[in-house]
Amino acid sequence: MPSWVIVFLVTLAYLAISLAVGVMSGRRASSSTEGYVAADREFGFLIMYFIMGASIFSAFAFLGGPGWAYSRGAAAFYILSYGTLGLAPWYFFGPRVATLGRRFGYVTQAELFAHRFQSPTLSGLLALVSLVSFLPYLTLQMQGAGYVFNVVTEGRMPEWAGAAIAYGVVLVYVYYSGVMGVGWTNTFQGMFMMALAWGLGIYLPIKLYGGVGAMFEALADSVPEMLVAPGLDAAGNVWTWGGYCSAIAISVMGFSLWPHYFMKIYTARDVRTLKKTVVFYPTFQIFLVPILFIGFSGILRFPGVEPADAILPTIITSLGLPAVVVGLFCAGALAASMSTGDAIVHAAGSILINDLYKIWFRPEMDDHSQRRAIRFLVIVISGVAYYFAVFSDYSLVYLLLLAYGFIAQLFPLLLATFFWSRATRPGAMAGLLAGCLVTVLWNVFPALQWQQIHPGIWGVLANVFVLVAVSLVTRPMDEEHVVQFVVR
Repeated sequence: MPSWVIVFLVTLAYLAISLAVGVMSGRRASSSTEGYVAADREFGFLIMYFIMGASIFSAFAFLGGPGWAYSRGAAAFYILSYGTLGLAPWYFFGPRVATLGRRFGYVTQAELFAHRFQSPTLSGLLALVSLVSFLPYLTLQMQGAGYVFNVVTEGRMPEWAGAAIAYGVVLVYVYYSGVMGVGWTNTFQGMFMMALAWGLGIYLPIKLYGGVGAMFEALADSVPEMLVAPGLDAAGNVWTWGGYCSAIAISVMGFSLWPHYFMKIYTARDVRTLKKTVVFYPTFQIFLVPILFIGFSGILRFPGVEPADAILPTIITSLGLPAVVVGLFCAGALAASMSTGDAIVHAAGSILINDLYKIWFRPEMDDHSQRRAIRFLVIVISGVAYYFAVFSDYSLVYLLLLAYGFIAQLFPLLLATFFWSRATRPGAMAGLLAGCLVTVLWNVFPALQWQQIHPGIWGVLANVFVLVAVSLVTRPMDEEHVVQFVVR
C-alpha cells in the first residue's frame, strides 16, 4: 500500500473519532438555546481548560509558530508571552461576568454591554464587529485544513476538497451539539495536540542535532542573532522593543475579549471553576515550547524554505518517517485547525442571532426559533468562509491583524462597564467608533507608525480619551441601573 494512502487513512480515522465525540457529547445538553450556546452553564475545570487552550492554538499557531521561530528567531517568544498573560484579565472581570450572566441570562458578550449601556444599537454594532473579525480567522483555519490534506495525498487532493472534508465534519457536530460538541472535541483535540507536539518537538532536535541543548549551542555558534530578543520583524530587520511589547499588549487585550472565548465564561459551572481555569491556563503554553523547538531545528538543517510557515511539513516529509507518524502529524495539524474553527463558527451564529437579528428584527423570537436560526447561520457562515478560503485572493493575514486591533477596542468598554459608573451610552459608542477609526487609519497610512507600535494601541488610546470626554459632557445614566454592574 502506498505510504500516502496510509497517511490519508490515519487522517480520516482522526476525523471519524472527532465526529463521534462531537455528536455524542451533544446528548448531555438540554434542547434550549442556553444549552446550545452555554452548555447549561455546566462545564467543569477539565473542559474549560481544554476548550480555552485548544481554541487558541489554531492552524496558524501549529504551522505559524514553527514558521516564526524558523524565520524570526527570538521574536517567536512573543507567542509564549501573550499566551501566558492572555487570560489574566479574566481573573478580575470573569467572576462578575459569570454572575451577571446567570442573573440576567446572558449567553453572548454583546448582551452584557448592551444591557449595561441600555443600547440595542450597541448590541448590533458589536455583532457586526464580531462577524468582520471572525470571517478571516475562520477562513485561515479552513485554508490550513485544505493544505494538510494536500500534503497528506502528495498533491492528489486539491485544497478545496480537503477543506470541505474537514469542515464538513466540524459543521455536523457543531450543528447538532452546539458548544457541548465544541467543548468535548476540543478536549480530545487538545490532548492529542499536546502529545504530538512534545513527541515531534523532542524527536526532531535529537534526530537533527543530537538533542535540544546541542541544537541551541549550534544556533548560538552560527546564527546568534536568532536567539537575541526581541528577534527580527517580518522584513528580517531587528524588531523594536516598542513593536514587541505593543504586540503583546494588543494581543492580551484582544485575546481576553475575542467573543468566542468571552462566551465560554458563561459555560463555567461556578466562579471557582472559572478562576481555577485562569490560574492553570498558562500551563497550556507548555504545548507551544516544543512547537517552537521544531522551527528552531530547521534553521541550520533546512535553509531557504519558503514560505516559512511550511517548515514543519518540510521537515516531516524530508526525514523518511514512517507513514503512520506522518499521518499523526497531519491529524495534529487538523486538530489545531478544527479546535479553533468549531468555536468560531458556533459563536458567530449565536452572536448574529442573539445580538443582531433578535434585537433589531424579532424581539418576540421564541427559544425554539432562536436555536433553529443559529443552526441555519452556522451553515451560512461556514459557507461564506469556505468561499473566501477557496476562491478569494484577499490578504486574509492582513485582515486578521486588523481584526485584533478591532477586538482590542472592546477593552476600554469592558473597564467602563465594571469600574466607572460615570460612563454613558454616547461615550461608549463614540469611544468604540473612534478606536476602530484610528486603528484603520494607522494601518492604511504606515507613515503614522512610530517604533513599530501596533496600530491597535493608538486606537485604544483614542478610544479611552473619547469615551471619557463624551461621558463627562453627557447626562449620567440611572444610578440604580448602573450599580448592578459597577464593582464597588
